[in-house]
Amino acid sequence: MRESAIANPVRDPKEIRPRRTNAAKRTISNGARIIPVALVMVGVVSLYLWLRGDVAAELTQRLPIPGNVPQIPSDENGVEELRGQLLRFDGVPADLPGAWPRFRGANFDAISTENVDLARTWSPDGPAVLWSIDVGEGYAGAAIWSGRVYVLDYDRPKQADAIRCLSLEDGKEIWRYSYPVKVKRNHGMSRTVPAVTEKYVVTLGPKCHVTCLDSVTGQFYWMLDLVKDFKAEVPPWYAGQCPLIDNGKAIIAVGGDMLIMAVDCETGEILWQTPNPRDWVMTHCSVIPTEFMGQPMYIYCASGGVVGVSAEDGSILWETTEWKIRIANVTTPVVVGDGLIFLSGGYNAGSMMLRLTQDDEKIVAQEVFRLEPEVFGSEQHTPIFYGGYIYGIRPDKQLTCLDLNGQVVWTSPSTHRFGPRGLGPYIIADGLIYIMNDTGMLTLAEVTPTGYTQLAEAKVLEGPESWGPMAIASGRLILRDLNRMICLDVTGQ
Repeated sequence: MRESAIANPVRDPKEIRPRRTNAAKRTISNGARIIPVALVMVGVVSLYLWLRGDVAAELTQRLPIPGNVPQIPSDENGVEELRGQLLRFDGVPADLPGAWPRFRGANFDAISTENVDLARTWSPDGPAVLWSIDVGEGYAGAAIWSGRVYVLDYDRPKQADAIRCLSLEDGKEIWRYSYPVKVKRNHGMSRTVPAVTEKYVVTLGPKCHVTCLDSVTGQFYWMLDLVKDFKAEVPPWYAGQCPLIDNGKAIIAVGGDMLIMAVDCETGEILWQTPNPRDWVMTHCSVIPTEFMGQPMYIYCASGGVVGVSAEDGSILWETTEWKIRIANVTTPVVVGDGLIFLSGGYNAGSMMLRLTQDDEKIVAQEVFRLEPEVFGSEQHTPIFYGGYIYGIRPDKQLTCLDLNGQVVWTSPSTHRFGPRGLGPYIIADGLIYIMNDTGMLTLAEVTPTGYTQLAEAKVLEGPESWGPMAIASGRLILRDLNRMICLDVTGQ
């Protein structure tokens, strides 16, 4: 595969050696005994600081600077901001319609609305594998836009986050933008899904580096280090929040100096920020947009509760501390009706329904019901609201259908549990639900409140930990396990 790197070479200046006098020679002779010792001490100290520091913070001035992007000015201390390297390859975007432009798809609900007929059964070998690639250890899912597949990967040998753009046709790489950051193995490394539009792609790396690039060319726009710049805390097992692009703004939950912020994708300017008076910190939960009583807002589950903020200026519209998970809040709020928000989680959190009401221009969030985890809870993947019902995998590894009163309508039989840990993803397309278990077994079932009807099943990945969120477009289903990503043809052709 041919590649081209865009970088600025650095030339060493010629050394000038003036003649020295005898006195100067004696001074140099005496100093020569001291200089090696001093150099060794400086080297030891420098090596220690480098090892305990984050490469992304310490080596910013040693990175190749892409020649096709504007220079970023230094900060008030004269320190150049982090820059990476853009590589171009031979991949070509697929001539295919359809998109899955962010975490949970175009409508933030894990439902494909494409008019594509999908197969109702498979051969014992499963759907045809169109392509497969090696990926860095982790659970980062794909986004799809205009025949391109976007993945935030981790290049372990080079110790770098890698934003990869691939062809949906054959998986060949089109371009890659990478920047150095030291990440140790901790139940995987990268685990977030990019947000993509016709102009921008925004990613959030394991150590909370937010990057904005041109979605077609990979051209660099800006980067923010949420830890260094805004005092955010990297969540346990690294960042799991998937960024959101809304009307040209990147919406990011920070949980440091500010709770949430909106950033102009073109310039990197912070347009507004939400105050954080309770010092809530970042969780693995992603921000979702919604609207209530004509008021556009974003909802976020922070460490100490749930908050709704204005999409116009970031001001807090409502909050509640009735829902919080001590260890890890992973799943995203699910809007299930006008003013109804369904919350779920693991670690014995169970689930809860909130109802928003408005009184004297004040929005209030009140608990409608709460379910114990054995009735329903979801540790890792967000449940799906479809056709008036909620579908998800509960702690006993059974697919469960709930009504909006919190009543269990049905569960998959004990012979069809999605284990061993029940942490695999699921999405809905063409009236079908695709469910992955931890070991790479893919199940196809009807999605209906009348009961569980399984249609097909096949082992499509080797595992382990097939936990990455799914993506589907043009009848092509993208899945991954810990080290491999595949694209399946689920049209049945």
